[in-house]
Order: sequence, then C-alpha cells, then structure tokens
Amino acid sequence: MCGIVGFLSVEKDKSKIIEKMTNRIIHRGKDEVGYYIDEQIALGHRRLAIIDLDNGKQPMISKDKNIIVIFNGEIYNYLELKKELEEKHHTFSTNSDTEVLLHGYEQWGDNLPKKLRGMFAFAIWNKKNNTLFCARDNFGIKPLYYYKSDKVFMFASEIKAFIEHPDFEKDLNTNLLRTILNI
Repeated sequence: MCGIVGFLSVEKDKSKIIEKMTNRIIHRGKDEVGYYIDEQIALGHRRLAIIDLDNGKQPMISKDKNIIVIFNGEIYNYLELKKELEEKHHTFSTNSDTEVLLHGYEQWGDNLPKKLRGMFAFAIWNKKNNTLFCARDNFGIKPLYYYKSDKVFMFASEIKAFIEHPDFEKDLNTNLLRTILNI
C-alpha cells in the first residue's frame, strides 16, 4: 500500500501544506516519502516498497523534466508494456511499474489507462502543458478522492489528507445528505 496526495493552487508556501497532507497518510507507506513542488502544483507520495526497492522512488520525473508521476498500486502487465515501450525506443533506468506509467503517458497520453491491467491510482503532472491527469482502476480498488473549490483542486488516496489544506471547507452538504438518506 502506498499513498498519494496533491493540489493545484496559487498558494505560495506549498511545501508545508503538502508535507502535512502527506504525513496525514503516513500509515500508507513508511518506507519513503517524496515531494514535487513548483509554482502551480504540489505532489506528495508515501511509499511502501514492494517492486524495485532501490529505484522506485516517487515522484518519478521524466528525463526531460516535463512529466512527473505519483502512483499507488500495482500494474500486473507492466513487463509486457515495458517491452512494447522499449520497442518504441523508450529507455528505462528502473524495473518499476511507475516508470512504465511515465513512459506510457509519453507514448499514449490520456489513453494510458486503457492499456493497464491492475489496481492503481495515479496522478501525472505535465509541466510543459500545465495539465494534471489522474486515473484509477475501474473498480476503485486503489482509492482516489478529489476536492474542487474556486481556490484549489486537491486529490488524495484518503479524504483525511484534505483536512491539512487551509482552503478545504469542512461543511456538511445537507442537500447531498438528503439524497443519500433518501429523505
């Protein structure tokens, strides 16, 4: 089990916020913690090392420094995909399924999830285009929650990570509550 968190905002001091958000889900991975922060986004990752123990650190950044990925899960067919990507002249420096996601996004873009077999939730920041691409497996085995307001867009493996962001509104939506309770 690993955990991912991130947010897009104009917040100036993203580092303290993303650190608190990532620490909120420390139980999801005590082996390592990693961050990526720029003027638009902050990404955090908690790692439980299973595959490629020495080289699977996250966030993982492409060679041209434009694509950044954080990932929770397991891609069952990553070796097949790696072979296919190598045939298309992608070079790998690790044996991790995370790097397959990185190169897979470079090759297939938003169609990447259609190629994947496994349980996963990931976020990919395209620094060149300033776009965030998030996906999870069809069954939601690996959770991916999100929150959007006028000030911020957040995502995380667990909702409780949002509590650490100062722009998260902790209000009860009574309209939705009525729908859920069928009142």
